[in-house]
Amino acid sequence: MWLTLPLLMLKNPKGHLFRGKYRLVKRVSRNAMETLKIKWQLEEQNMLLLRHPYLNAEETKCLRAVEEKPVYMDIHHGRRNAKYERRRLLADELNHLNNTQGWEFKGGYQ
Repeated sequence: MWLTLPLLMLKNPKGHLFRGKYRLVKRVSRNAMETLKIKWQLEEQNMLLLRHPYLNAEETKCLRAVEEKPVYMDIHHGRRNAKYERRRLLADELNHLNNTQGWEFKGGYQ
């Protein structure tokens, strides 16, 4: 079968399809534009929250009301875990060795 004529009629780019001087450029679809628009809107909402990170008085009042209510699972797990001894960690066992650690360097050169 002769493939020369059909291959010459297709006008494919030379070399890699999507790179270089003779690349094949994909058309932008409507679905891609809508997806990009949704992503930009989400990014704008995130930037708004980053620009205004603090709560106003009403939001603080609502948050305090929610935080004051005890969650059932917290109460249930608290009762259940009260029966058992607290888990002993290596850091707790070696905590008495931390008395010489300080923030600033106290010796050395002047």
